[in-house]
Amino acid sequence: MKKLAEYIQLHPLRFLLFIGFIPRLLAAIFSKGYGMVDDHFVVIEIAQGFVDGHDIGNWLPKEGEDNASKRSVLYTGLHYYLFLFLEWIGITGAQFKMYIVRLIHAAYSLLTIHFGYKIALKLSNKNTAFTIGLLLALFWFMPVLSVRNLIEVACIPLLMIAGYHLIIAEEKKSPLTYFLLVGIALGFAFSIRYQTLFFTGGAGIALLLMKKWKECITVAIGVLMPMVFIHGFIEGTIMGYPFFGKVINYVQYNMINKSLYGTQPWYNYILMLTGLLVLPISLFIQFGFFRNWKKHLVLFLPTLIFFIFHSYFPNKQERFILPIIPFIIILGYMGWDEFRKHSGFWNKNQKLLKGFWFFFWVFNFTFLLLTSTFYTKRARVEAMRYLSTKNDVENIIVENSNRNGTVSMPLFYSEQWPAEFELNKTFNLDSLTLELNNVEADSLPNYIVFIDDKNLKQRVAALKPLYSNLKFEKEVRTSFMDKVLHWLNPKNKNEEIFIYKIES
Repeated sequence: MKKLAEYIQLHPLRFLLFIGFIPRLLAAIFSKGYGMVDDHFVVIEIAQGFVDGHDIGNWLPKEGEDNASKRSVLYTGLHYYLFLFLEWIGITGAQFKMYIVRLIHAAYSLLTIHFGYKIALKLSNKNTAFTIGLLLALFWFMPVLSVRNLIEVACIPLLMIAGYHLIIAEEKKSPLTYFLLVGIALGFAFSIRYQTLFFTGGAGIALLLMKKWKECITVAIGVLMPMVFIHGFIEGTIMGYPFFGKVINYVQYNMINKSLYGTQPWYNYILMLTGLLVLPISLFIQFGFFRNWKKHLVLFLPTLIFFIFHSYFPNKQERFILPIIPFIIILGYMGWDEFRKHSGFWNKNQKLLKGFWFFFWVFNFTFLLLTSTFYTKRARVEAMRYLSTKNDVENIIVENSNRNGTVSMPLFYSEQWPAEFELNKTFNLDSLTLELNNVEADSLPNYIVFIDDKNLKQRVAALKPLYSNLKFEKEVRTSFMDKVLHWLNPKNKNEEIFIYKIES
Protein backbone atom coordinates (compact mmCIF):
# COMPACT_ATOMS: atom_id res chain seq x y z
CA MET A 1 0.00 0.00 0.00
CA LYS A 2 2.88 2.34 0.79
CA LYS A 3 4.37 1.82 -2.68
CA LEU A 4 0.97 2.39 -4.28
CA ALA A 5 0.53 5.63 -2.32
CA GLU A 6 4.00 6.75 -3.43
CA TYR A 7 3.20 5.92 -7.05
CA ILE A 8 -0.09 7.84 -6.89
CA GLN A 9 1.74 10.79 -5.40
CA LEU A 10 4.32 10.74 -8.19
CA HIS A 11 2.00 9.82 -11.09
CA PRO A 12 -1.59 10.75 -10.20
CA LEU A 13 -2.81 11.12 -13.79
CA ARG A 14 -1.40 7.76 -14.88
CA PHE A 15 -3.14 6.12 -11.93
CA LEU A 16 -6.45 7.83 -12.73
CA LEU A 17 -6.29 6.76 -16.37
CA PHE A 18 -5.50 3.18 -15.34
CA ILE A 19 -8.33 2.80 -12.82
CA GLY A 20 -10.68 4.66 -15.17
CA PHE A 21 -9.94 2.21 -17.96
CA ILE A 22 -10.73 -0.89 -15.85
CA PRO A 23 -14.54 -0.37 -15.62
CA ARG A 24 -14.56 0.87 -19.21
CA LEU A 25 -12.82 -2.33 -20.28
CA LEU A 26 -15.40 -4.35 -18.32
CA ALA A 27 -18.20 -2.43 -20.03
CA ALA A 28 -16.61 -2.95 -23.45
CA ILE A 29 -16.49 -6.71 -22.87
CA PHE A 30 -19.63 -7.43 -20.87
CA SER A 31 -22.09 -4.58 -21.45
CA LYS A 32 -23.29 -5.73 -24.83
CA GLY A 33 -26.36 -4.56 -26.71
CA TYR A 34 -27.64 -1.00 -26.79
CA GLY A 35 -29.58 1.22 -24.44
CA MET A 36 -31.91 3.16 -26.70
CA VAL A 37 -32.75 3.76 -30.34
CA ASP A 38 -30.16 6.47 -30.95
CA ASP A 39 -27.07 4.58 -29.78
CA HIS A 40 -27.69 1.83 -32.32
CA PHE A 41 -30.10 2.63 -35.14
CA VAL A 42 -28.77 6.05 -36.16
CA VAL A 43 -25.12 4.96 -36.04
CA ILE A 44 -24.41 1.23 -36.25
CA GLU A 45 -27.26 0.13 -38.52
CA ILE A 46 -26.64 2.97 -40.96
CA ALA A 47 -22.87 2.46 -41.10
CA GLN A 48 -23.06 -1.30 -41.67
CA GLY A 49 -25.91 -0.80 -44.12
CA PHE A 50 -23.69 1.35 -46.33
CA VAL A 51 -20.90 -1.22 -46.13
CA ASP A 52 -23.41 -3.79 -47.44
CA GLY A 53 -24.78 -1.43 -50.09
CA HIS A 54 -28.02 -0.43 -48.35
CA ASP A 55 -29.19 3.06 -47.34
CA ILE A 56 -30.71 2.11 -43.99
CA GLY A 57 -32.93 4.81 -42.49
CA ASN A 58 -32.79 7.02 -45.60
CA TRP A 59 -29.45 8.56 -44.69
CA LEU A 60 -29.04 10.06 -48.14
CA PRO A 61 -31.57 12.33 -49.88
CA LYS A 62 -33.71 10.67 -52.49
CA GLU A 63 -36.89 12.39 -53.67
CA GLY A 64 -36.44 15.36 -51.34
CA GLU A 65 -34.63 16.61 -48.28
CA ASP A 66 -37.30 15.57 -45.80
CA ASN A 67 -36.91 11.93 -46.80
CA ALA A 68 -33.34 11.72 -45.54
CA SER A 69 -31.72 11.53 -42.10
CA LYS A 70 -30.93 14.88 -40.56
CA ARG A 71 -27.95 13.59 -38.59
CA SER A 72 -24.41 14.71 -39.29
CA VAL A 73 -22.25 12.55 -41.54
CA LEU A 74 -19.22 12.66 -39.21
CA TYR A 75 -19.84 10.20 -36.38
CA THR A 76 -21.74 7.61 -38.44
CA GLY A 77 -19.27 8.03 -41.27
CA LEU A 78 -16.35 7.15 -38.99
CA HIS A 79 -18.12 3.91 -38.09
CA TYR A 80 -18.70 3.22 -41.77
CA TYR A 81 -14.96 3.40 -42.47
CA LEU A 82 -14.20 1.32 -39.37
CA PHE A 83 -16.57 -1.44 -40.50
CA LEU A 84 -15.19 -1.23 -44.02
CA PHE A 85 -11.67 -1.74 -42.64
CA LEU A 86 -12.73 -4.60 -40.36
CA GLU A 87 -14.35 -6.45 -43.24
CA TRP A 88 -11.27 -5.83 -45.37
CA ILE A 89 -9.14 -7.66 -42.79
CA GLY A 90 -11.69 -10.45 -42.50
CA ILE A 91 -13.70 -9.47 -39.41
CA THR A 92 -17.36 -9.83 -40.33
CA GLY A 93 -19.10 -10.97 -37.12
CA ALA A 94 -21.45 -8.31 -35.77
CA GLN A 95 -20.78 -9.02 -32.09
CA PHE A 96 -17.00 -9.00 -32.60
CA LYS A 97 -17.23 -5.69 -34.46
CA MET A 98 -19.07 -4.22 -31.50
CA TYR A 99 -16.35 -5.38 -29.09
CA ILE A 100 -13.91 -3.36 -31.15
CA VAL A 101 -16.27 -0.35 -31.32
CA ARG A 102 -16.70 -0.38 -27.54
CA LEU A 103 -12.97 -0.76 -26.91
CA ILE A 104 -12.21 2.23 -29.15
CA HIS A 105 -14.81 4.30 -27.31
CA ALA A 106 -13.39 3.16 -23.96
CA ALA A 107 -9.93 4.41 -24.92
CA TYR A 108 -11.32 7.62 -26.44
CA SER A 109 -13.27 8.41 -23.26
CA LEU A 110 -10.03 8.51 -21.24
CA LEU A 111 -9.53 11.98 -22.74
CA THR A 112 -12.35 13.16 -20.46
CA ILE A 113 -10.43 11.97 -17.39
CA HIS A 114 -7.14 13.35 -18.73
CA PHE A 115 -8.34 16.85 -19.52
CA GLY A 116 -10.76 16.93 -16.59
CA TYR A 117 -7.86 16.34 -14.20
CA LYS A 118 -5.70 18.93 -15.97
CA ILE A 119 -8.47 21.54 -15.86
CA ALA A 120 -8.98 20.96 -12.13
CA LEU A 121 -5.22 20.99 -11.47
CA LYS A 122 -4.89 24.29 -13.28
CA LEU A 123 -7.79 25.90 -11.42
CA SER A 124 -7.35 24.38 -7.95
CA ASN A 125 -4.76 22.11 -6.31
CA LYS A 126 -3.40 18.58 -6.61
CA ASN A 127 -5.68 16.98 -4.00
CA THR A 128 -8.84 18.54 -5.37
CA ALA A 129 -7.84 17.65 -8.93
CA PHE A 130 -7.21 14.04 -7.89
CA THR A 131 -10.67 13.71 -6.33
CA ILE A 132 -12.25 15.20 -9.45
CA GLY A 133 -10.24 12.75 -11.55
CA LEU A 134 -11.58 9.88 -9.42
CA LEU A 135 -15.14 11.06 -9.94
CA LEU A 136 -14.69 11.34 -13.70
CA ALA A 137 -13.01 7.92 -13.81
CA LEU A 138 -15.38 5.99 -11.57
CA PHE A 139 -18.77 7.70 -11.45
CA TRP A 140 -21.19 4.79 -11.73
CA PHE A 141 -22.82 5.83 -15.02
CA MET A 142 -19.77 7.06 -16.92
CA PRO A 143 -17.99 3.84 -18.01
CA VAL A 144 -21.08 2.22 -19.52
CA LEU A 145 -22.14 5.42 -21.29
CA SER A 146 -18.59 5.93 -22.53
CA VAL A 147 -18.69 2.71 -24.58
CA ARG A 148 -22.14 3.37 -26.05
CA ASN A 149 -22.69 5.02 -29.43
CA LEU A 150 -24.35 8.11 -28.03
CA ILE A 151 -23.47 11.37 -29.77
CA GLU A 152 -24.18 13.17 -26.49
CA VAL A 153 -21.25 11.27 -24.95
CA ALA A 154 -19.01 11.10 -28.03
CA CYS A 155 -18.77 14.90 -28.09
CA ILE A 156 -17.59 15.17 -24.45
CA PRO A 157 -13.83 14.62 -24.98
CA LEU A 158 -13.83 17.36 -27.64
CA LEU A 159 -15.54 19.76 -25.25
CA MET A 160 -12.99 18.87 -22.58
CA ILE A 161 -10.11 19.54 -24.98
CA ALA A 162 -11.67 22.91 -25.80
CA GLY A 163 -12.24 23.72 -22.12
CA TYR A 164 -8.65 22.97 -21.13
CA HIS A 165 -7.13 25.01 -23.92
CA LEU A 166 -9.45 27.92 -23.16
CA ILE A 167 -7.79 28.06 -19.75
CA ILE A 168 -4.14 27.67 -20.77
CA ALA A 169 -4.18 29.60 -24.07
CA GLU A 170 -3.08 32.96 -22.67
CA GLU A 171 -0.06 31.41 -20.95
CA LYS A 172 1.40 30.30 -24.27
CA LYS A 173 3.72 32.24 -26.54
CA SER A 174 1.20 32.10 -29.39
CA PRO A 175 -2.14 32.28 -27.55
CA LEU A 176 -4.24 32.78 -30.69
CA THR A 177 -3.04 29.40 -32.00
CA TYR A 178 -4.50 27.77 -28.90
CA PHE A 179 -7.75 29.69 -29.22
CA LEU A 180 -7.91 28.45 -32.81
CA LEU A 181 -7.50 24.89 -31.48
CA VAL A 182 -10.36 25.57 -29.04
CA GLY A 183 -12.57 26.56 -31.96
CA ILE A 184 -11.61 23.54 -34.06
CA ALA A 185 -12.43 21.17 -31.17
CA LEU A 186 -15.79 22.90 -30.66
CA GLY A 187 -16.47 22.74 -34.39
CA PHE A 188 -15.95 18.97 -34.43
CA ALA A 189 -18.09 18.65 -31.30
CA PHE A 190 -20.87 20.48 -33.14
CA SER A 191 -20.58 18.06 -36.06
CA ILE A 192 -21.22 15.18 -33.65
CA ARG A 193 -23.91 16.87 -31.54
CA TYR A 194 -25.44 20.06 -32.98
CA GLN A 195 -26.67 21.31 -29.60
CA THR A 196 -23.09 21.86 -28.41
CA LEU A 197 -23.40 25.14 -30.32
CA PHE A 198 -24.96 26.54 -27.12
CA PHE A 199 -21.79 25.59 -25.22
CA THR A 200 -19.73 27.24 -27.96
CA GLY A 201 -21.92 30.35 -27.83
CA GLY A 202 -21.47 30.52 -24.06
CA ALA A 203 -17.70 30.41 -24.45
CA GLY A 204 -17.88 33.23 -27.00
CA ILE A 205 -20.05 35.37 -24.72
CA ALA A 206 -17.65 34.76 -21.82
CA LEU A 207 -14.69 35.92 -23.91
CA LEU A 208 -16.60 39.04 -24.99
CA LEU A 209 -17.53 39.83 -21.38
CA MET A 210 -13.83 39.54 -20.55
CA LYS A 211 -13.14 41.94 -23.47
CA LYS A 212 -11.11 39.38 -25.37
CA TRP A 213 -12.24 40.35 -28.84
CA LYS A 214 -9.38 38.84 -30.85
CA GLU A 215 -9.62 35.61 -28.94
CA CYS A 216 -13.36 35.38 -29.55
CA ILE A 217 -12.95 35.97 -33.29
CA THR A 218 -10.16 33.37 -33.44
CA VAL A 219 -12.35 30.78 -31.71
CA ALA A 220 -15.16 31.56 -34.17
CA ILE A 221 -12.81 31.01 -37.13
CA GLY A 222 -11.71 27.70 -35.62
CA VAL A 223 -15.32 26.60 -35.14
CA LEU A 224 -16.18 27.35 -38.77
CA MET A 225 -13.28 25.36 -40.21
CA PRO A 226 -14.61 21.81 -39.50
CA MET A 227 -18.22 22.96 -39.80
CA VAL A 228 -17.77 24.31 -43.33
CA PHE A 229 -15.72 21.29 -44.38
CA ILE A 230 -18.17 18.69 -43.00
CA HIS A 231 -21.55 20.39 -43.48
CA GLY A 232 -20.61 22.34 -46.55
CA PHE A 233 -18.13 20.33 -48.60
CA ILE A 234 -18.74 16.69 -47.56
CA GLU A 235 -22.50 16.83 -47.07
CA GLY A 236 -22.94 19.28 -49.92
CA THR A 237 -20.55 18.13 -52.64
CA ILE A 238 -20.34 14.41 -51.92
CA MET A 239 -23.79 13.66 -50.51
CA GLY A 240 -25.85 16.09 -52.56
CA TYR A 241 -27.12 18.30 -49.74
CA PRO A 242 -27.34 22.07 -49.95
CA PHE A 243 -24.91 24.02 -47.77
CA PHE A 244 -25.64 23.06 -44.12
CA GLY A 245 -28.78 21.28 -45.38
CA LYS A 246 -28.78 18.54 -42.73
CA VAL A 247 -28.34 21.08 -39.92
CA ILE A 248 -31.16 23.29 -41.21
CA ASN A 249 -33.49 20.31 -41.61
CA TYR A 250 -32.58 19.06 -38.14
CA VAL A 251 -33.40 22.41 -36.55
CA GLN A 252 -36.67 22.73 -38.47
CA TYR A 253 -37.73 19.19 -37.54
CA ASN A 254 -37.01 19.71 -33.85
CA MET A 255 -38.80 23.04 -33.71
CA ILE A 256 -41.90 21.58 -35.37
CA ASN A 257 -41.81 18.39 -33.26
CA LYS A 258 -40.48 19.83 -30.00
CA SER A 259 -43.29 18.21 -28.01
CA LEU A 260 -43.67 15.04 -30.08
CA TYR A 261 -41.49 12.85 -27.84
CA GLY A 262 -42.97 14.00 -24.54
CA THR A 263 -42.41 17.09 -22.44
CA GLN A 264 -41.02 17.61 -18.96
CA PRO A 265 -41.07 20.60 -16.55
CA TRP A 266 -38.24 23.13 -16.59
CA TYR A 267 -36.70 21.71 -13.41
CA ASN A 268 -36.48 18.17 -14.79
CA TYR A 269 -32.71 18.22 -15.26
CA ILE A 270 -32.16 19.65 -11.78
CA LEU A 271 -33.97 16.64 -10.33
CA MET A 272 -32.11 14.33 -12.69
CA LEU A 273 -28.70 15.66 -11.63
CA THR A 274 -29.68 15.42 -7.98
CA GLY A 275 -30.32 11.70 -8.37
CA LEU A 276 -27.66 10.90 -10.96
CA LEU A 277 -24.81 12.41 -8.94
CA VAL A 278 -26.03 10.65 -5.76
CA LEU A 279 -27.51 12.43 -2.76
CA PRO A 280 -26.27 14.28 -0.72
CA ILE A 281 -23.01 14.68 -2.67
CA SER A 282 -25.04 15.86 -5.67
CA LEU A 283 -26.32 18.81 -3.61
CA PHE A 284 -22.76 19.75 -2.65
CA ILE A 285 -21.71 19.68 -6.31
CA GLN A 286 -24.69 21.75 -7.48
CA PHE A 287 -24.05 24.30 -4.73
CA GLY A 288 -20.36 24.48 -5.57
CA PHE A 289 -21.07 24.92 -9.27
CA PHE A 290 -22.67 28.33 -8.67
CA ARG A 291 -20.33 29.47 -5.90
CA ASN A 292 -17.35 30.60 -8.01
CA TRP A 293 -19.13 31.40 -11.26
CA LYS A 294 -17.30 34.68 -11.86
CA LYS A 295 -13.90 33.15 -11.13
CA HIS A 296 -14.35 30.42 -13.76
CA LEU A 297 -16.62 32.31 -16.15
CA VAL A 298 -15.09 30.89 -19.33
CA LEU A 299 -16.23 27.37 -18.32
CA PHE A 300 -19.21 28.28 -16.16
CA LEU A 301 -21.12 30.33 -18.74
CA PRO A 302 -20.99 27.75 -21.59
CA THR A 303 -22.16 25.05 -19.18
CA LEU A 304 -24.96 27.21 -17.79
CA ILE A 305 -26.25 28.34 -21.20
CA PHE A 306 -26.29 24.75 -22.45
CA PHE A 307 -28.19 23.72 -19.30
CA ILE A 308 -30.69 26.59 -19.55
CA PHE A 309 -31.48 25.85 -23.20
CA HIS A 310 -32.22 22.19 -22.51
CA SER A 311 -34.25 23.07 -19.42
CA TYR A 312 -36.33 25.46 -21.55
CA PHE A 313 -36.79 23.15 -24.53
CA PRO A 314 -39.91 20.94 -24.05
CA ASN A 315 -38.33 17.65 -25.15
CA LYS A 316 -36.09 16.65 -22.24
CA GLN A 317 -34.62 13.20 -22.69
CA GLU A 318 -32.08 12.25 -20.02
CA ARG A 319 -29.17 11.88 -22.44
CA PHE A 320 -29.49 15.44 -23.77
CA ILE A 321 -27.75 16.92 -20.72
CA LEU A 322 -24.81 14.47 -20.70
CA PRO A 323 -22.29 16.68 -22.62
CA ILE A 324 -21.90 19.13 -19.72
CA ILE A 325 -21.98 16.76 -16.74
CA PRO A 326 -18.14 16.56 -16.51
CA PHE A 327 -17.99 20.37 -16.32
CA ILE A 328 -20.65 20.41 -13.60
CA ILE A 329 -18.61 17.85 -11.64
CA ILE A 330 -15.35 19.78 -12.09
CA LEU A 331 -16.65 23.25 -11.28
CA GLY A 332 -19.07 21.94 -8.67
CA TYR A 333 -16.55 19.96 -6.67
CA MET A 334 -13.95 22.76 -6.82
CA GLY A 335 -16.51 25.26 -5.52
CA TRP A 336 -17.75 22.90 -2.82
CA ASP A 337 -14.24 21.95 -1.64
CA GLU A 338 -13.22 25.59 -1.33
CA PHE A 339 -16.39 26.33 0.65
CA ARG A 340 -15.90 23.29 2.90
CA LYS A 341 -12.38 24.30 3.87
CA HIS A 342 -13.66 27.63 5.25
CA SER A 343 -16.91 26.35 6.72
CA GLY A 344 -17.13 26.27 10.50
CA PHE A 345 -19.99 23.76 10.39
CA TRP A 346 -18.21 21.20 8.22
CA ASN A 347 -14.92 21.62 10.06
CA LYS A 348 -16.79 20.70 13.26
CA ASN A 349 -18.67 17.81 11.62
CA GLN A 350 -15.94 15.90 9.83
CA LYS A 351 -17.46 12.53 10.77
CA LEU A 352 -20.79 13.45 9.19
CA LEU A 353 -19.07 14.47 5.96
CA LYS A 354 -16.99 11.28 5.92
CA GLY A 355 -20.21 9.32 6.42
CA PHE A 356 -21.76 11.00 3.39
CA TRP A 357 -18.73 10.16 1.26
CA PHE A 358 -18.65 6.58 2.58
CA PHE A 359 -22.29 6.15 1.52
CA PHE A 360 -21.50 7.73 -1.85
CA TRP A 361 -18.63 5.39 -2.64
CA VAL A 362 -20.49 2.25 -1.47
CA PHE A 363 -23.50 3.19 -3.61
CA ASN A 364 -21.28 4.23 -6.50
CA PHE A 365 -19.18 1.06 -6.62
CA THR A 366 -22.25 -1.14 -6.31
CA PHE A 367 -23.92 0.48 -9.30
CA LEU A 368 -20.61 0.79 -11.15
CA LEU A 369 -20.24 -3.00 -11.08
CA LEU A 370 -23.85 -3.52 -12.18
CA THR A 371 -23.92 -0.98 -14.99
CA SER A 372 -20.50 -1.95 -16.34
CA THR A 373 -21.51 -5.58 -16.82
CA PHE A 374 -25.18 -5.71 -17.78
CA TYR A 375 -26.37 -6.68 -21.24
CA THR A 376 -29.03 -4.22 -22.44
CA LYS A 377 -31.73 -5.05 -25.00
CA ARG A 378 -30.47 -8.62 -24.79
CA ALA A 379 -33.61 -10.27 -26.19
CA ARG A 380 -33.68 -8.18 -29.36
CA VAL A 381 -29.97 -8.57 -30.00
CA GLU A 382 -29.88 -12.30 -29.31
CA ALA A 383 -32.99 -12.88 -31.45
CA MET A 384 -31.22 -11.32 -34.39
CA ARG A 385 -28.04 -13.24 -33.61
CA TYR A 386 -30.10 -16.42 -33.78
CA LEU A 387 -31.36 -15.46 -37.24
CA SER A 388 -27.76 -14.83 -38.30
CA THR A 389 -27.24 -18.60 -38.01
CA LYS A 390 -30.04 -19.21 -40.53
CA ASN A 391 -29.26 -19.12 -44.23
CA ASP A 392 -32.89 -19.26 -45.33
CA VAL A 393 -34.18 -15.94 -43.96
CA GLU A 394 -36.19 -14.08 -46.57
CA ASN A 395 -38.09 -11.40 -44.62
CA ILE A 396 -39.65 -11.22 -41.17
CA ILE A 397 -42.89 -10.20 -39.48
CA VAL A 398 -42.51 -8.32 -36.19
CA GLU A 399 -45.65 -9.24 -34.25
CA ASN A 400 -46.34 -6.61 -31.60
CA SER A 401 -50.14 -6.80 -31.42
CA ASN A 402 -50.21 -6.12 -27.68
CA ARG A 403 -49.28 -2.49 -28.34
CA ASN A 404 -49.48 0.36 -30.80
CA GLY A 405 -46.41 1.50 -32.64
CA THR A 406 -43.50 -0.21 -34.32
CA VAL A 407 -40.58 -2.15 -32.91
CA SER A 408 -37.37 -1.97 -34.91
CA MET A 409 -35.22 -5.06 -34.67
CA PRO A 410 -31.41 -4.57 -34.68
CA LEU A 411 -30.84 -6.22 -38.05
CA PHE A 412 -27.12 -5.46 -37.82
CA TYR A 413 -26.79 -8.49 -35.54
CA SER A 414 -28.59 -10.73 -38.02
CA GLU A 415 -25.78 -9.95 -40.50
CA GLN A 416 -28.38 -9.64 -43.26
CA TRP A 417 -31.06 -7.14 -44.19
CA PRO A 418 -34.52 -8.76 -44.30
CA ALA A 419 -37.50 -6.46 -44.72
CA GLU A 420 -39.64 -6.05 -41.60
CA PHE A 421 -43.43 -6.32 -41.83
CA GLU A 422 -45.21 -4.82 -38.83
CA LEU A 423 -48.21 -6.24 -37.02
CA ASN A 424 -49.60 -4.22 -34.11
CA LYS A 425 -52.84 -2.77 -32.75
CA THR A 426 -52.85 -0.03 -35.36
CA PHE A 427 -51.67 -2.12 -38.30
CA ASN A 428 -53.73 -5.27 -37.72
CA LEU A 429 -53.90 -8.65 -39.43
CA ASP A 430 -56.25 -7.44 -42.16
CA SER A 431 -53.88 -4.59 -43.00
CA LEU A 432 -50.93 -6.97 -43.05
CA THR A 433 -52.77 -9.39 -45.34
CA LEU A 434 -53.51 -6.61 -47.83
CA GLU A 435 -49.85 -5.55 -47.75
CA LEU A 436 -48.58 -9.08 -48.32
CA ASN A 437 -50.95 -9.54 -51.29
CA ASN A 438 -48.82 -6.97 -53.12
CA VAL A 439 -45.50 -8.66 -52.28
CA GLU A 440 -43.78 -10.96 -54.75
CA ALA A 441 -43.62 -14.63 -53.79
CA ASP A 442 -39.85 -14.70 -53.30
CA SER A 443 -40.03 -11.67 -50.95
CA LEU A 444 -42.68 -12.97 -48.57
CA PRO A 445 -41.68 -13.28 -44.90
CA ASN A 446 -40.75 -16.69 -43.57
CA TYR A 447 -39.98 -15.87 -39.92
CA ILE A 448 -42.18 -14.23 -37.31
CA VAL A 449 -40.73 -12.46 -34.27
CA PHE A 450 -43.29 -12.22 -31.47
CA ILE A 451 -42.63 -9.40 -28.99
CA ASP A 452 -43.60 -10.23 -25.38
CA ASP A 453 -45.25 -13.40 -24.04
CA LYS A 454 -48.57 -11.75 -23.18
CA ASN A 455 -51.45 -13.59 -24.96
CA LEU A 456 -48.85 -15.46 -26.99
CA LYS A 457 -50.98 -18.57 -27.66
CA GLN A 458 -53.90 -16.47 -28.89
CA ARG A 459 -51.62 -14.36 -31.09
CA VAL A 460 -50.05 -17.43 -32.67
CA ALA A 461 -53.51 -18.91 -33.24
CA ALA A 462 -54.68 -15.66 -34.85
CA LEU A 463 -52.03 -16.09 -37.54
CA LYS A 464 -53.02 -19.68 -38.34
CA PRO A 465 -55.55 -18.69 -41.04
CA LEU A 466 -52.76 -16.87 -42.84
CA TYR A 467 -49.95 -19.33 -42.00
CA SER A 468 -51.24 -22.80 -41.22
CA ASN A 469 -47.79 -24.27 -40.59
CA LEU A 470 -45.94 -22.28 -37.92
CA LYS A 471 -42.94 -23.92 -36.26
CA PHE A 472 -41.59 -22.66 -32.94
CA GLU A 473 -37.86 -21.97 -33.23
CA LYS A 474 -36.46 -19.99 -30.31
CA GLU A 475 -37.33 -18.20 -27.09
CA VAL A 476 -35.02 -15.34 -26.08
CA ARG A 477 -35.28 -13.96 -22.57
CA THR A 478 -34.33 -10.49 -21.41
CA SER A 479 -31.45 -9.91 -19.02
CA PHE A 480 -32.03 -9.27 -15.33
CA MET A 481 -31.03 -5.63 -15.65
CA ASP A 482 -33.38 -5.18 -18.62
CA LYS A 483 -36.20 -6.26 -16.30
CA VAL A 484 -35.02 -3.84 -13.62
CA LEU A 485 -34.85 -0.96 -16.12
CA HIS A 486 -38.34 -1.78 -17.37
CA TRP A 487 -39.61 -1.85 -13.78
CA LEU A 488 -38.02 1.54 -13.07
CA ASN A 489 -39.30 3.01 -16.33
CA PRO A 490 -42.12 1.14 -18.12
CA LYS A 491 -41.39 3.18 -21.25
CA ASN A 492 -38.13 1.27 -21.51
CA LYS A 493 -39.44 -1.74 -23.42
CA ASN A 494 -37.43 -4.90 -22.78
CA GLU A 495 -39.69 -7.82 -23.63
CA GLU A 496 -39.03 -11.52 -24.21
CA ILE A 497 -39.00 -12.57 -27.86
CA PHE A 498 -40.31 -15.74 -29.48
CA ILE A 499 -39.25 -16.74 -32.97
CA TYR A 500 -41.43 -18.85 -35.23
CA LYS A 501 -40.69 -20.10 -38.73
CA ILE A 502 -43.31 -20.05 -41.49
CA GLU A 503 -42.88 -23.38 -43.20
CA SER A 504 -44.01 -23.73 -46.79
